[in-house]
Amino acid sequence: MSAPPTAPDVASAVAAGQLDALELSDPDVECVVDWSGPVQLPLHDEASVQAACGIMHVHGRAAGRPVPLAVDYASTVAGVLAAQGVLAATIARARGARVNSVRTSVAQAALLSVQQYLAAATADDPPEEVRAGLRPPFTTADGVRIEVETLNAEAWQRFWRALGAADSAIARGWWPFQQRFATATCGLPAALHDAVGAATHAEIRTAAEKTGISVLPVRDEPTGPMDLPACTLTHLPGSQPHRLPPPGALPLDGIVVVESTRRVQGPAAGHVLRMLGADVVRIEPPGGDPMRGVPPMVRDRSARYLALNAGKRVVELDLKTPGGCRGLRELVAEADVFLHNWAPGKAAQLGLDAQDLASSSPGLVYAWASGWGSAMGTDPPLGTDFLVQAHSGLAAAISKPAAPSLMTLTDVLGGLVCAQGVLAALLRRLRTGSGSRVDTSLLSAAGVVPRHRTDRRLHRTRDGFSVLPEGSTSDFADRREMPTEALVSRCADAGPPVAPVCTDLAELAADPRFRHALGHDGHTYVRTPWEFS
Repeated sequence: MSAPPTAPDVASAVAAGQLDALELSDPDVECVVDWSGPVQLPLHDEASVQAACGIMHVHGRAAGRPVPLAVDYASTVAGVLAAQGVLAATIARARGARVNSVRTSVAQAALLSVQQYLAAATADDPPEEVRAGLRPPFTTADGVRIEVETLNAEAWQRFWRALGAADSAIARGWWPFQQRFATATCGLPAALHDAVGAATHAEIRTAAEKTGISVLPVRDEPTGPMDLPACTLTHLPGSQPHRLPPPGALPLDGIVVVESTRRVQGPAAGHVLRMLGADVVRIEPPGGDPMRGVPPMVRDRSARYLALNAGKRVVELDLKTPGGCRGLRELVAEADVFLHNWAPGKAAQLGLDAQDLASSSPGLVYAWASGWGSAMGTDPPLGTDFLVQAHSGLAAAISKPAAPSLMTLTDVLGGLVCAQGVLAALLRRLRTGSGSRVDTSLLSAAGVVPRHRTDRRLHRTRDGFSVLPEGSTSDFADRREMPTEALVSRCADAGPPVAPVCTDLAELAADPRFRHALGHDGHTYVRTPWEFS
């Protein structure tokens, strides 16, 4: 992989590391990563991209103001996009396409990472009300900071009652807790924090085990507890020669992906593959995915659902019945890829594990996007974003004291890493005829983010915030009465360059400087982040 001297170093290093680990890319494919891409703003570092493209705004929602991520998250996402682009270009070349270059940018990566929030901010419904309250993590009586997780309202109620919390506080806390994945906020009643603060960590763990709640301490060290590859490819028995159809306009034209996923990580993986040209068939339960009806809405569907699932074909199957499982097998038999993010053990229980499907679908790429993989044993905690941030050390790298971002960092990156694994397995199949099992997890994705911290400074302006270049020692105290855009314009001429900080995603979506990176169809969506040539 090559890149110009001004290319983002972290993105280039992440891409090179991922491609080196896979040992599958084509040295004749050039990859270029820059800061701005099609965004018509003078972006020049991680801080300016986070500021202008909405990451500081979304990450800071829980604090009520923009807050920088101390890690190079946008650059990491750009690195994974670059690796995907190289793999996709290599697939296209194997199919006879004349492709030798791929380009992406850190700005496009940042926009992709906030795509659900952009869709929600530009939906038909009015903006969601942010409830006041205290966000997690919680602190126990003996000083242990913890994250809790459940997807079940009854388990939530049992847990808090076991700690002596009032029913009124339990009821008020459930909705913001459940919706924090969507809103990046979580204002909980102080009574819930008080209930945890009155019990020791051991007592909390006992209550959690009895009531079916997952509890993990927030690690204080930014380094993770283990070193995991982002994705693991395992050979599946059986092979089948695959005729290469003529190359299409996109690298994955003609590739069929069957997806049975929910929430963010799995749908995001299918979304990336669709943007690269794949025909994605989405399996949903009878009546459709419940997420379709969750506000804010765009006409008759959820904006957040559309952000990750627009353009996919939907087939409704009841996988709790033999007929539903048979229907899925029939779809997979005609597909190239099967992708799911089911809970551990569910695939085997349904008779739909990799070995089961590979026996009747030689050459299949079978991808499981999990929370923990095998890292947490046979009875793992719930594998959700905020627990993974807490346990992996990413929360400690993001902020002091350590606290997970309420922006879904590992969900988004986990989906991208899964799609990267699928691309690698498809390329392997083109070369060998053999199928592969692809294992990725939120935990393995969290490990892709470099853990060095950078202090990024925001400065108040008359109408918002600006951010200085990283490493700058300038003091803008005398310019706080200037409007943001006036300050940006003046500094473009006299230096040092500053970037505006987005404080409203709807305004970002309407900004003409983003028109080549964003599209609009009832809601704002992120255009394909690669250019192949």
